[in-house]
Amino acid sequence: MVLFRSFKGQIRLTVSSAALRLFKAFVTLTCVVIFSFLILRLAPGDPALILAGDQGGSDPAFVDELRRHLGLDGPVYLQLWHYLKSVVTLDFGLSYRDQRPVIDIVLEKVPATLLLTVSGFIFSVVVGVTLGALASRRPGSALDGLITMISVAFFAMPMFWVGLVFIIIFAVKLGWFPSYGLETAAIAAKGGWAAFCDRASHMVLPVLTLGLFYMAIHARVARTALLQVSGMDFVRTARAKGLSPFRIWRDHLLRNALLPTITLASLQAGQLIGGSILVETVFAWPGIGRLAFDALASRDYNVLLAVFIVSSCGVILANLVADAAYRMIDPRLDREATS
Repeated sequence: MVLFRSFKGQIRLTVSSAALRLFKAFVTLTCVVIFSFLILRLAPGDPALILAGDQGGSDPAFVDELRRHLGLDGPVYLQLWHYLKSVVTLDFGLSYRDQRPVIDIVLEKVPATLLLTVSGFIFSVVVGVTLGALASRRPGSALDGLITMISVAFFAMPMFWVGLVFIIIFAVKLGWFPSYGLETAAIAAKGGWAAFCDRASHMVLPVLTLGLFYMAIHARVARTALLQVSGMDFVRTARAKGLSPFRIWRDHLLRNALLPTITLASLQAGQLIGGSILVETVFAWPGIGRLAFDALASRDYNVLLAVFIVSSCGVILANLVADAAYRMIDPRLDREATS
């Protein structure tokens, strides 16, 4: 009976904790929408004037009609209220430039950005943690020095510069990989294995450009965390018990050292979106980063706001996943919550 009550109380606490995290995520997203809307309205430039210039008209009456058509003639607080009501129903309005639903435009670009950012994220975490683990095995060795030098070099180099160097060396000089785009249209139309290989070859340089910077950070963090954990009492006790080095590394070192890595990875979710704007611009990658850059140039506020909201949802989701991963790796968090 006591065990059942304890189990019931743990479930109730878990549900309430999850509900609280979801409520915080909702409040955060609402604040992001409001803040982004107000910032864009304060930015210089009038979409009506830009559209009027594109259409060859500069008559004030025509500009005023465009402003009414775009919903920019009312007070800012009314524009914000109407926009919030629309966002609740996933209606982000029409693109000022293309006159198409914004949600359709953004959803067309999201898969390409997800392909780039998720691939870069996986590459940075897997390679970074692996290099950090190798460097921590023998601190001060030649391998440790080499990994440290590589990490510092890629951390110090600007991301766009690395992309340009990769294009010059591997695309222009050597011709190993394509220099721009997501795929070759003629090969993609055929489908099959050839289309898969073509897309993979297009991904190599952008993914490396995006992932190497964050790989350097993960390598340094993993090395430091593993060295700190290796000197703790429970690790020395495991060695004294005669456990195998692999089991000590897997069950004691890696599990504890992964916590700062997960924290760093959740914080880098937003940075990956920002970095993708540079990478997508350098490699002409058809994602939401390039879409945001073009929308900013044309003052297409609706598209920019939709990109901000979608990106914010991705960052919030990444932090929720990281919070769940904490409890999977370190069950002590759940015990502390129930105590």
